[in-house]
Amino acid sequence: MRVGLVCAHAGPSPYADGLVVGTHQHIARVAAELAGRGHDVRVYERREDAGLAEVTEVGGYLLERVPVGPTAPAPTAALVPYVPEFGRWLSERWSGDWRPDVVHGHYWVGGLAAATAVRETDIPVVQTFHSLGVEQLRHLGRGYDGPGERIPLERALTRAVDIAVAQCNDEVDELTRMGLHRASVAMVPAGVDTAHFHPDGEAAPRDQRSRILSVGGLAAGHGQDDLIRAMRLVGDAELVIAGGPPAEQLAQHAEARRLRELAERHGVAEQVRLVGAVPHDQMATWYRSADVVACTPHYSSAGRVSLEAMACGVPVVGYAMGGIADAVVDEVTGKLVPPGDVRTLGVTLRRLLADNAGRFAYGHAAVDRVRCSYTWERTASALERLYERVVGRRRPVEA
Repeated sequence: MRVGLVCAHAGPSPYADGLVVGTHQHIARVAAELAGRGHDVRVYERREDAGLAEVTEVGGYLLERVPVGPTAPAPTAALVPYVPEFGRWLSERWSGDWRPDVVHGHYWVGGLAAATAVRETDIPVVQTFHSLGVEQLRHLGRGYDGPGERIPLERALTRAVDIAVAQCNDEVDELTRMGLHRASVAMVPAGVDTAHFHPDGEAAPRDQRSRILSVGGLAAGHGQDDLIRAMRLVGDAELVIAGGPPAEQLAQHAEARRLRELAERHGVAEQVRLVGAVPHDQMATWYRSADVVACTPHYSSAGRVSLEAMACGVPVVGYAMGGIADAVVDEVTGKLVPPGDVRTLGVTLRRLLADNAGRFAYGHAAVDRVRCSYTWERTASALERLYERVVGRRRPVEA
């Protein structure tokens, strides 16, 4: 099968947030898995650096960089006017020898470009949003900073695709509320690289105190402030916050300064440590160094951090929402607490840190859950069946 995966962003840049970086990692792994299954896969992303080759072979698939938009890093809002041009470029590209059997759009801008490209063809479109503006607005409130046109364009996109892929049950419900028929929504969670994220291996250095690890960008809605407030109830433990800009830039970062001032006001400054950005290939060592990984974002569709932590054998305490609620089995692989309930969060962390046997049992169950239900092989297999289904619907029946 010929598969075209479309992401209108360029590779991760200084403008890219954690979602965009995670989206690129997701697409790359799906492409490699599908190519390994014998499919002819091509990935399309925006070319913002003229020095990069237009076509590169990566992991068994072709990566094509589309020469559309500014030749510099650009935020999502700046890419919206270029969607029609991106779609026309794809349409012309697919009018030659290579024509996809199915197109899979990623993120809302990539989906719009994909739908534009196949508008006058019979090529089916599958769409993964990775996040939904209406859901982010509901959970983040004033912290939501998406482009104003995003939500109406996402609604329009749901009417242009053959099937939408949700990454958690909350997203399934949201897509149906947006007007999609339930039969047009498939739940396919993201996978975890269990060859990289596993319990055995090096761990980042630490002192004798219990360690709580939080991973995520330093921005409103990521929940680090909830954890800092909860530390008053935890006792003698350290909270390590990984994410944001590189460590040497933290002093000039507004959110990092705000979190440190918050820790000072609550009397836990000596317990809170910000380490800045950590390369994804080094994250396993940080997960292994923790006694508990805390996942407290106000919005999370994929629950990637909770899954990576569980794959490393670390129990998770997380807010019962989105992908986290799907990944973490309460009282089996960790603990789920009501979103925003700082008191329950602090008490739960304190009790779990004091329960060595419980953490050991949760960690073992977490590894088993990821290896059984959240591998990239399982994700690719589900997408493969989905592609076959939508292609079969569009293909004319022969006499």
